[in-house]
Amino acid sequence: MEKHDVVVIGAGPAGLSAAAAAYDAGAHVLLLDRESAPGGILRQCIHPGFGLHTLGQELTGPEYGAHYAREAENRGIPLYRNATVIGLTPERLVTVQSPEGLRQIQAGAVVLAMGCRERSRGALGIPGTRPAGVYTAGTAQKLINCMGFLPGKRVVILGSGDIGLIMARRMTLEGAKVEAVCEIMPYPGGLTRNIVQCLEDFGIPLYLSTTVEEIHGKERVEGVTLVEVDGQRRPIPATRRFAACDTLLLSVGLIPENELSRQAGVPLDNITGGPLVDSRCQTRVPGIFACGNVLQVHDLVDYVTQEGERAGKAAAAFALGKSRRKETLPVEPGEGIRYVVPQSLTPGQELVLSFRVSKPCGAVVYRVRAGEQVLRQVRRPRAVPGEMERIPLSRELTAHVREPIRIEMEVAK
Repeated sequence: MEKHDVVVIGAGPAGLSAAAAAYDAGAHVLLLDRESAPGGILRQCIHPGFGLHTLGQELTGPEYGAHYAREAENRGIPLYRNATVIGLTPERLVTVQSPEGLRQIQAGAVVLAMGCRERSRGALGIPGTRPAGVYTAGTAQKLINCMGFLPGKRVVILGSGDIGLIMARRMTLEGAKVEAVCEIMPYPGGLTRNIVQCLEDFGIPLYLSTTVEEIHGKERVEGVTLVEVDGQRRPIPATRRFAACDTLLLSVGLIPENELSRQAGVPLDNITGGPLVDSRCQTRVPGIFACGNVLQVHDLVDYVTQEGERAGKAAAAFALGKSRRKETLPVEPGEGIRYVVPQSLTPGQELVLSFRVSKPCGAVVYRVRAGEQVLRQVRRPRAVPGEMERIPLSRELTAHVREPIRIEMEVAK
């Protein structure tokens, strides 16, 4: 049986940065990935906008992924390609299936960095037939950017997540006509910059409080029925209209890939779908850490990288016996905050609170409290659910905390 200090599952941006950080902390590291090359989803994200925070330059997804793949390769970190992890125990025994056969690896610590998957049509329950031409936005992105296939020429996109917005622009640039982007919520789900650059700059209409009620077509999609919804997301019959199209792209949410986490007995957060973690990215199972989109769905890959570095460093410390389990305090979301990560902290450790608001607001003030004590207060010009907020807390701020941390939001006057 193989033995390694730290085993990182997933060689996307989270896994690559975690592996490099663990190596730099003195651990012997092994990377596992089910794909034939590292980089994860970045390999199909050919648009720019990556690396501004971590590298100080604007790169495409493949360029950003290649940078961190080189960082791992330059350190001599072994990568098992085409290696699918099919088992993980609470004792950190990893079972891997690959073209070379089945193998088991005993890890001193494990970093979960499996990323996330798209919600499919089956999860939505949209009535209608089952014609060709219905794709998730990420699948369409891979078809165009990696395989050179154009999925369709007349497109409706359901959901205003960032992938859907980016694909509206991409399909337009490839000569397709994007008839509409529809969002069931009364506000868009993606970054403001993507709303502007991908829709407004190309004259693509965005219909809020609108969804696809039915899909039409036998062999191929011929159109969809669009309908507006009320405040409880119930269809308003009088607003039904037919939109002719040959392709429907779904950008309706991402689901963290946590089947392995469940196998290992890792408790999950009901809101994020990712593991419950402390300020070191350690789950409730000692020695198992989580980072990136398997922990929470991020807006920016730069923040994924930073989270991976924290997880890798902490995993190495655990594997090498340089850390011990300490008492933690809960971190809780207050009124108007949908969730917060991490869900607990160890006093005296620095951390970054990542959270999302429940609904759009104008100017807001965030307060991080420990009981009645205000640790930090931050003002923002606006708050939208589609953009993750982050508030760092230094070691000095958390050193003397003895009560649960709570983050509150107040509309600024």
